[in-house]
Amino acid sequence: MRHLIVTAALALASLCAQAEGTLFKVPTRPDVKTTLFWEAAPGATATVLLFPGGGGGFGQVVDGRATGGNFLVRSVPHFLSQGLNVAIFGRPDDTQDLGYTERTGQAHLADVREVLTFVRQHSGAPVWLVGTSRGTVSTTAAAIHLQDPAIAGLVLSSSVVKASTPGNVPGQNLAALRLPVLVLHHRQDACGQCRPEDVPAILQGLVNAPVKKLLMVDGGANPEGDVCAARHWHGFIGMEADAVGQIADWIRRPAP
Repeated sequence: MRHLIVTAALALASLCAQAEGTLFKVPTRPDVKTTLFWEAAPGATATVLLFPGGGGGFGQVVDGRATGGNFLVRSVPHFLSQGLNVAIFGRPDDTQDLGYTERTGQAHLADVREVLTFVRQHSGAPVWLVGTSRGTVSTTAAAIHLQDPAIAGLVLSSSVVKASTPGNVPGQNLAALRLPVLVLHHRQDACGQCRPEDVPAILQGLVNAPVKKLLMVDGGANPEGDVCAARHWHGFIGMEADAVGQIADWIRRPAP
């Protein structure tokens, strides 16, 4: 009996060890390194390269866990449980904040290109770019300008759609995108940069996407704080598992 208990404990410890992520500092430009969090899912069929909103970053990595409160960062366990490898794009060490303008600039695109290459070296699974809030500016720009065949598709959540905001998603050259695109948005998102009524403009611009879909969702609970922050409807608070489940289902079977 004691042998069985010890064996079970060792198996659990091994499983926990395997579940821990790793922090990398990827050389992306001369004398510049970009942080990347990586965690693999056993038997993964795809990898999601996540781009958090705000100023970017995923918080400190403690005991193999990214500690940031962003919707995508705190949802890492849900992506893993869906059988998806997780990579989170952090920040280059020559900046403290990824603003709207920076996210469409040549330096940022160079960083994304090298991080994408690094991710592909860790897994041969198809890579989906997944952005939320300000991260949608990054993912859209990267998909348009890199035109990398390693990018299997694009997921945009809580998209920046205000026309006067630099890099807003509808204002980018969406006609250049020839890959599947999922747009996920909360009906009650009250952020002025991301008003739900402006989101259909993204679908209208995706004239060459082979498949595209808008999922306007509801649900969640207990929003608090800034309406543009991660713990309000803008960050799918209280419905993280459901939101990630819908993303994962669509990645597996993209359909209009």
